[in-house]
Amino acid sequence: MNKLKFYISFAILTASILSFGQKLKTPSEFLGYELGSQFTRNHKVIDYFKYIATNSEYISLETYGQTEENRTLYLSYISSPSNIKEINTIRENHLNSLKNNSDSDKSIVWLSFNVHGNEASSTEAAMLTLYNLITKHTSFLENTIVIIDPCVNPDGRDRYVNWYKQVKSNPYNSSILTREHNEPWPGGRPNHYLFDLNRDWAWLTQIESQQRIVKYQEWLPHIHVDFHEQGINSPYYFAPAAIPYHEIITPFQREFQTEIGKNNAKYFDNEKWLYFTKERFDLLYPSYGDTYPTYMGAIGMTYEQAGHGRAGLGVMNGSNTLLTLKDRINHHYTSGISTVEMGHLHQDRLHTSLKSFLSNTGKKTSYLISGDDQKLQMLKDLLSKHKIEYEYSTSKSTYSVYSYTKQSKTQKSLPKNTLVIKENQMRGKMVKVLFEKKTYVADSLTYDITAWNLPYAYGLETFSTQENVNSTKVKINAEKTTNISSDTYAYALPWKSWKNGAFLSSLLFNDIRVRYTQEPITTDGNTWDRGSLFILTGENSHIDNLATLIDNLSKKHNQKITSVSTGFSQKGPDLGSGKLNFIKAPKVGLVRGKNTSSLNYGEIWFFFEKQLQYPISQIDEGILSSPNITNFDVLILPS
Repeated sequence: MNKLKFYISFAILTASILSFGQKLKTPSEFLGYELGSQFTRNHKVIDYFKYIATNSEYISLETYGQTEENRTLYLSYISSPSNIKEINTIRENHLNSLKNNSDSDKSIVWLSFNVHGNEASSTEAAMLTLYNLITKHTSFLENTIVIIDPCVNPDGRDRYVNWYKQVKSNPYNSSILTREHNEPWPGGRPNHYLFDLNRDWAWLTQIESQQRIVKYQEWLPHIHVDFHEQGINSPYYFAPAAIPYHEIITPFQREFQTEIGKNNAKYFDNEKWLYFTKERFDLLYPSYGDTYPTYMGAIGMTYEQAGHGRAGLGVMNGSNTLLTLKDRINHHYTSGISTVEMGHLHQDRLHTSLKSFLSNTGKKTSYLISGDDQKLQMLKDLLSKHKIEYEYSTSKSTYSVYSYTKQSKTQKSLPKNTLVIKENQMRGKMVKVLFEKKTYVADSLTYDITAWNLPYAYGLETFSTQENVNSTKVKINAEKTTNISSDTYAYALPWKSWKNGAFLSSLLFNDIRVRYTQEPITTDGNTWDRGSLFILTGENSHIDNLATLIDNLSKKHNQKITSVSTGFSQKGPDLGSGKLNFIKAPKVGLVRGKNTSSLNYGEIWFFFEKQLQYPISQIDEGILSSPNITNFDVLILPS
């Protein structure tokens, strides 16, 4: 009987070892080369995360979107096996505790790697961080959920890594003068459309940012770290941040940044690694990977490692010291683990701070906004992505307000259905930042811009008031969309924003002939300003079912079309006048060269392709001397 028990026990133990006791491969073992001896393409990094997720109970891996170049974006959740099994419940409990001002027993620490593609050491460090969290630091994971985004910008990263692999010497050359330390235009820093994703957290213009913010809002972590690289002659940087701090930042957030910095310093001191704090990288502009989380109540931080796109696998810096990729990986790994440790040790304090920050009760400011419907909709779309609530006034009322236009206090009677955005909501402090009239700057020397007010950015009339505003989430007697008439002389549309441009683009590419007026026109009781669009049915007889097509396109682009019954105008030119210019779809060329600003180039490229949805030809500056250049109607020269 004892023998039988022994064999049964041995069989169970053997099965357990085979199932769960297999030694996980290190990044080096999995990749087939020593980590830091070469750069890893994004798909191999993801393969390693998938391998760990398949063979460990400490991690859950999910996709959250795709880039413009169809690379998949991933998030990994690392915690104890029991926490991983209940990961969705933990997330829901965490959010509910913030809404209900109750307790929570888990720290949420989010680590974002490689937002700038050629700051490539951090994604390598992400693999090492994952491996050591679940093999050496499992005690941290009992009360901590670590969220790792291994590569925020895989398009930019692979642009850099692919280039570097093609040009590097073997063995690598450490001289800064050599080709492998001098990236060609546009470099690996930006994404596909050459945008800086570290300036896009608040504005959400790019697909990576739009998809990431959905998951961020689903978690609202206690700590968020954005891993970066800087010039090769700078030592490592970590919190506390430099002055100016935005005035919305709490004393606890500032103090805890310092505590994290001291914990990082302890480990860096042990290794005699150089570092600095409190310099250069401030906490003001709200669209960074450190400030946006901070204004959402987290401890948001930037960590900067020497390197950037010039470092390669190894470079001799200005102090005649060899800086290697292996060094850079170890530094980022160490600060990352140190930060997770602080989340583990101070869960209660972090959660109390986050709850307090998001508890926006009492008398707060309300913002009353009116203007063009398209601009209002663009603003509402942005607010919704940030989970910021807005409402509509329920009656015509007079309030004591501050006018953003006049920049003074006044009395204002506002109609019902005025857009109302209140600070008295969970994300109210972010509302306060985005709508602030003037940014307070303690030190005039700042890292980036100091003005970002949304009402000014969207061109909307805005008033703020301390009075209670009666409002509802539902627009009262909202206007219903109706089909346009087919029995009409013309269709008209005012020109208010680039949304009209996207609609015009769709008209032109459906072979619909469109005109614009050079002078104001009054007809059928409506006044149309300069630039308004007119579609004359008489010159579009080649289009079958013209009204149906225009109706479908207007609904797709959320445009309000007005039927015009006659070509005879009460004021201004008649619709058949030569002062209504015919619009020809132009052939547009966008010129680039080695001295072109990649950011300005990308902005124009993105505007045409993604916002106007209008084709643009990208051409090199050498083509300017070709006789075929006359094929283009318009040439755009970026800065």
